[in-house]
Amino acid sequence: MPLHPDRLLPPDPTTRAIARRLYDTVAGLPIVSPHGHTDPRWFADDQPFADPARLLVVPDHYLLRMLVSQGVPLERLGVAPVDGGAHETDGRAIWRTFAAHWHLFRGTPSRVWLDHTFETLFGIEERLTAASADRTYDAIAERLASDAYRPRALFERFGIEVIATTEGALDPLDAHRKIAASGWGGRVITTYRPDDVVDPARADFSANLDRLGAMTGEDTGTWAGYLAAHRARRAVFKAHGATASDHGHPTAATADLSTAEAAALYARVRGGGASPEDCELFRAAMLTEMARMSLDDGLVMQIHAGSWRNHAPSVFSRFGPDKGFDIPRRTDYVGALKPLLDAVGLESRLTIILFTLDETTYSRELAPLAGAYPVLRLGPPWWFHDSPEGMRRFRRRTTETAGLWNTVGFNDDTRAFPSIPARHDMARRIDCGWLAELVATHQLDEDEAAEMAGELANGLARRAYRL
Repeated sequence: MPLHPDRLLPPDPTTRAIARRLYDTVAGLPIVSPHGHTDPRWFADDQPFADPARLLVVPDHYLLRMLVSQGVPLERLGVAPVDGGAHETDGRAIWRTFAAHWHLFRGTPSRVWLDHTFETLFGIEERLTAASADRTYDAIAERLASDAYRPRALFERFGIEVIATTEGALDPLDAHRKIAASGWGGRVITTYRPDDVVDPARADFSANLDRLGAMTGEDTGTWAGYLAAHRARRAVFKAHGATASDHGHPTAATADLSTAEAAALYARVRGGGASPEDCELFRAAMLTEMARMSLDDGLVMQIHAGSWRNHAPSVFSRFGPDKGFDIPRRTDYVGALKPLLDAVGLESRLTIILFTLDETTYSRELAPLAGAYPVLRLGPPWWFHDSPEGMRRFRRRTTETAGLWNTVGFNDDTRAFPSIPARHDMARRIDCGWLAELVATHQLDEDEAAEMAGELANGLARRAYRL
């Protein structure tokens, strides 16, 4: 069915008319995508995407988790076991399995994103079903074979002003170098994600520290050398366009240790066999150290806390990470962030953007913190809450306390490249609906709401991420 022009706007006719006017002012604004996980090799190599299934289904953990929850094995969805075991390699067969289960996504944001993608990108208005699977597959595959659907052409078609990818501290950034050398005008920047050399609970932590030392020429056998190695890698990332770092910790715990305490802790975790308490304390201490480094080099700091990663160990051991089994958990911010805020919380030169999977903290903890400390900004609804209702809840629970300008607009945080315009469109529609309610209830004038709509669409993100 064709997309309805008023989808996601308020049902009340008066409010909907206001929302439509507001949306018209922002619908065509450029996309600022300051945090995400698209593959920079797409833009470096600019090769055609393989097939509809490998573009839209196989890499999308939102889709995988729903299908697995209904008994569809990951192997049938084209996900390769880490040991190279048997799995479906025929894109058409994967697509048929997906299409036969399309009804599972009714009422989910995945349905909203994919409906938008099917119609606006591929010209498909027919509903996906088992009967229509081959027709839709062929229509998408035909377009993917054309130069107009290569990654750089889509980047420009989507109206992307800038997109940030996310690389680990040990990534050589070859793809970003290739993009820079190509002469192409698209702005693709990196983000420093040092979890691989910050989390002692990782099995490869000690080996990663050896690699970090080799890459930087610093002695990562010592605390001072380890910190120097981080500074060196951050400088390399900045040279490749990075304006931000990102930290995906299990909790938001921070700690402010003396040099002697930190050195002793580092010696324990560097040697392997650290206790869970040591691992948590080390991650906590490193958040504060990274905040201090951001004061020096200007990188915006993002904290994505509160996910129990790889909750199903059997799935992780067989298929690796990012297969839909990362689960939200309760997260403390007021107590956990206090050591960091005591150290740098009033520094106006530093920006720390907080994300949460624990919605109960929005009005109780996060909005009051961001409404007081100059360093803090609230990231948009993330992951499970990147949805129409999640976005509405976020605005209603945070704005009265934190205000709009202590938030950072929207970012799509996605690996699914074709979903980027769909996600931004959804956010713009939801935000315009929320602003229209404020106008309809005479809390805002419409000209103020229009200004705020523009800020939410891209102005806040551009400034918060120093883009």
